[in-house]
Amino acid sequence: QVQLVESGGGLVQPGGSLRLSCAVSGSIFSINTMAWYRQDPGKERELVAGITPGGSTNYADSVKGRFTISRDNAKNTVYLQMNSLKPEDTAVYYCNAIIRTMSKIEYGDMYWGQGTQVTVSS
Repeated sequence: QVQLVESGGGLVQPGGSLRLSCAVSGSIFSINTMAWYRQDPGKERELVAGITPGGSTNYADSVKGRFTISRDNAKNTVYLQMNSLKPEDTAVYYCNAIIRTMSKIEYGDMYWGQGTQVTVSS
């Protein structure tokens, strides 16, 4: 019933920028925290940034000052603006959200997007 559809990934040069989007659709009762994770082959998946419904944010130390997470609650969409990109930012980026559905409103479950590749290379 619930889907997370990502867009905005691609290949960019070091120092460049990308903006990722993730739109949630389906029989949604409410969306709590939304977040972006990333993972490279052979590495652990790590939290990049998270945001609450009220707009409170947190970031991994490696992206502070360069990345900005935001959300549009009316559109059920979360964004990740990535500036001053480095080769170390190369990874598959996953959208994540804690969602209560209309058929299960007692508590939320974690949902994941399909992942979008971000490659930073010259």
